[in-house]
Amino acid sequence: EQFLSRVSYISSPFETEDGYKRIKEDYGQPANRIYYLATPPGQYEVIIEELGRAGLSNGRIQAAVSTAAVEAGRETEPYSRIIIEKPFGRDLLSAQALNSKLSSIFREQQIFRIDHYLGKETVQNVMVFRFSNGFFEPVWNNRYIDHVQITMAETLGVETRGEYYEKSGALRDMVQNHLLQLLCLVAMEPPNDLHPDSIRTEKLKVLKSIKHIPTSEAGNATIRGQYIAGVSQAEKVKGYREEERVMPDSVTETYVALRLLLDSWRWAGVPFYLRTGKRLARRTTEISIQFKHPPHLLFEGLRGSFSPANTLIMRIQPDEGVMLNFNLKIPGFTTEMRTVNMDFSYGSSFADELPEAYERLLLDALLGDSTLYTRSDEVEAAWSFITSILSGWEQKGDQELFFYAAGGSGPAEARGLFSNSGHKWRKL
Repeated sequence: EQFLSRVSYISSPFETEDGYKRIKEDYGQPANRIYYLATPPGQYEVIIEELGRAGLSNGRIQAAVSTAAVEAGRETEPYSRIIIEKPFGRDLLSAQALNSKLSSIFREQQIFRIDHYLGKETVQNVMVFRFSNGFFEPVWNNRYIDHVQITMAETLGVETRGEYYEKSGALRDMVQNHLLQLLCLVAMEPPNDLHPDSIRTEKLKVLKSIKHIPTSEAGNATIRGQYIAGVSQAEKVKGYREEERVMPDSVTETYVALRLLLDSWRWAGVPFYLRTGKRLARRTTEISIQFKHPPHLLFEGLRGSFSPANTLIMRIQPDEGVMLNFNLKIPGFTTEMRTVNMDFSYGSSFADELPEAYERLLLDALLGDSTLYTRSDEVEAAWSFITSILSGWEQKGDQELFFYAAGGSGPAEARGLFSNSGHKWRKL
């Protein structure tokens, strides 16, 4: 009741100043404010501009607070912060324009660009796992790691989001933010400290190190697919083009797979394979680190002694945990070997329920901690990479769009990304 007594509702068109004046009048001055833009992306710039015009930003249109004071948590005036949901732009130019509009009204320290995946407990643990355990970091490089796979698979289709998805597609909706952020956590160098900008600067270095895929090569290094009718979770489901508010000849991708390389000392020559899709066989998000074979396969050729490479699997969802598989001899009078698992599960080790991603992210915004939010230069670096792929796809039209049955593992053509490497996708 005490909380509800503080809740009020104001209805107003985004583009008129009356609603913004009422916010200022009803809540008085001074006041701490967080503006959460859970609105259509097309309204972002209008809302930002009106917040500034109404004097609700505590940004550059008013007396500026020193960056040092903000970073030290000693703001000399009540704070205003703004949270913006994805998508943050549609390409590099639109993201730059939105950043420009934001920075004209708010300081960067006030801006919280939300990616809910960064709030997941298991995602936060990637950095802890890497940098707090001495026996993993020494082998976390191209001398020991053969390749990395990052998978985000969904069993659901577009459901009621057909209109949104037609404008977005899997590359914009999932790869530009979620998958590239997971890549950053896997590939980043250890930060000097846990200050938000120290961590985000290391992630930025990863994004800038990604070798851009030339427009002419987009069809070779990426695969885009679209689901057709099939059986998912024991139920017949329709294809994407038959979904509500989807064009009957749509070339929007519901599946993306890509191969990328990083220009860095640590990761030179190590391919990263990323994939995401809707209406796939299983719902899972995981990071798979496949290590190289020993330099000499001592047991190769002996009966039953085939030994696959060791793999470290970080399960983000569901069944959150970490698994390491390795090879051992089966007890007996032969050298027959078997791959066994060392498996850690969050559910069996921690009694408490994992907090929802948004719980953590909203708390951090209240506290002014931007560690789990993306910075303007991160967003633009990600879009710079993605935009070159989009340009290549637009030139190809529907020639490079492959179809896959709902409930499967995606288009068969995705296997072609491995070419002659001997790699293969982990089974969904």
